[in-house]
Parts: sequence; C-alpha cells; structure tokens
Amino acid sequence: MSTGVLLVNLGTPDSPRTSDVRRYLRQFLHDPYVIDTSSVARWLLVEGAILPFRPRVSARAYASIWLEAGSPLLVHGLALRDALATALGEGVRVALGMRYGSPSIESGLRELAGVERVLVVPLFPQYATSSTETALEAVRRAAGGVRLQTFEAFYDDPGFIAAWAEVAKPELEQFRPDHVLLSFHGLPERQIRKLDASGRHCLESESCCDAIGEANRSCYRAQCFATARALARALELDDDRYSVAFQSRLGRTPWIRPFTDERFVELPKSGVRRLAVLCPAFVADCLETLEEIGIRGREQWREAGGEALHLVPCLNAHPRWVEALAARIREELASSEPGRPGQG
Repeated sequence: MSTGVLLVNLGTPDSPRTSDVRRYLRQFLHDPYVIDTSSVARWLLVEGAILPFRPRVSARAYASIWLEAGSPLLVHGLALRDALATALGEGVRVALGMRYGSPSIESGLRELAGVERVLVVPLFPQYATSSTETALEAVRRAAGGVRLQTFEAFYDDPGFIAAWAEVAKPELEQFRPDHVLLSFHGLPERQIRKLDASGRHCLESESCCDAIGEANRSCYRAQCFATARALARALELDDDRYSVAFQSRLGRTPWIRPFTDERFVELPKSGVRRLAVLCPAFVADCLETLEEIGIRGREQWREAGGEALHLVPCLNAHPRWVEALAARIREELASSEPGRPGQG
C-alpha cells in the first residue's frame, strides 16, 4: 500500500511585513476553534480590537527572529520533513502543511497525490481543540477520498521525552541553572472545561492535573503536567528544581495558570538568579520561543532582578527526535496494515 505522511504545524506569515502578518493573523484568529465565541463576537474582537493594532507589533517581533531562509518555524519544519523522509525510506512520502499560511495543508496533500493512505501527524505534543483538532478538521476537509490515519498526542511518548532530554541535558550542564521553568502555551480556561468528561474535575482543585484519568484524558493542561513530570525524571530534576507555567495568553478572559511572565517576576524574589527555560509544547523554535521567551522574557527576567536566562532550543530536526518520530510513525503505519491487530 502506498503511504504518505503529512506533518502539520500551526503556521507562520510569509514574511515579517505588516501586511503578511495581518493576513496570517486574520486567518488564524477567525478560526472558531481558536476564538470559540459567537461569530459576531469573534468578528468584532478580531476586526475591531486586534487587527487594527497587533499586526505592527507582531511584525516587529517576527523581524527580530527571521532567518535568511525564512521563518524559523518553516525552516525547521522543512528540515524535519527532509530528515524524516530519509529516515523512513523510499516507501513513504513525507510532506509538510500548515494550518494557516504557507505551505498550506492543501499543498501538502497535493505533494502526496497518488498515495492510498495518509498518516496525519499534528506536531502538537499535547492535544487541544485550538491546535490539534482544527488541524485535523482542515485535513479532513481537504483530503477528498484519501484514506486518513491520525497520529495521537505524544505528550508522554518515551521517544519524545528522550529526545527532549538529549537536547536539554548538555544545555543545562553548561548553563548550570538555579531553576528550570517548563513553559507551555496557554489556553483559555473555558477550552479546558469543555473537554472535562465528568464536568466536575478540570480546574476544580489544585491537584486536578496530578495524574491522567478518565475525566481529564483529553485535558491539555493535564497533558502538559504529564510531559513536565516525565521530562523532569529524564533530566533528574528534583521537584524543587523545576516548575511549570503557561505563556502567550491573549485578551481578558481567564487563562490557565500559573503564568510564565508572572514566574519571571516571582522566581528572582525567591533567590533564583540563573533560569533555564524549556518549551515542550513546541517541537520547533518559533515566535513564542525565540521572541516571547528568548528576547522579551530575558529582558523581563533581568528587570525583575534575575542574572541570566537561557532558552533551551526545541527539538527542531535533532537526530534523536527524527529517530523517535520515525519509529512512532512506523508503529502507526504497521498497526493499520491489512491483517495486523489494531487495523484502523
């Protein structure tokens, strides 16, 4: 059976020009999975409050991290695509598609034209409707009659954790931080509560994310904490040597806590001078890691009295990550072959 693998990530503007950033933000923010309010309220918020001002600010931020070859997210995504194609061999074709911007999901599927099945790999370790589900829905709309398989969330996958540990260990050994902050992308609280199978577990107690159970099996915040626990074990970090926080909140609606920017203020007060930051919600460096943490976060850290902040790189196209992802893809493809147990 001929097979294709479609890697899907969130997306990036075509350039750091304000016009391109505005076009990208309009597509992104009008997605009902991202701003899950009524269509009228979303239009008023996006067109009336965000797009008149935010594109200029975001354009400057993108310009500060833009590479000669383009957006870091795209550059690393293409490098991962090519390395993965080599690792999987000639029998599997690999393409990259972005939920917003270019290359689009449609163009990625066109690259895979002629295959009998496509394994869709959303490059989001933790499941969220505003990332994973909207990407999968876009693929389903564009796929036509192609048989699709879905790659599940990999927040605690041993290969994913081992790859992060291999990237982070030498960085931490060289930097010698007083504390390690694991910063994940934030979400509105309402999106967490919507996926609570019981309706009375998520965000109802301080311990709601201490373990994954039936009620919070699809909970993004719980999966983030599961990633953090697994990564802390792999890095041999004691409980008092690391903490978890959430970044990138937007608007006035309640978002999941604790907040990364507030931790940048609190930690120096407790004696932390050297802070290392890992961003395990992202598999590739992008605006949220390089600019939000690596530039603005570092400035905030120093203003709050911290001595040094070190951003640990994401997995990008690290060989251990390529190896782990290729192994997981082979397992997924084998499980659905005719005559195999677990056929999809």
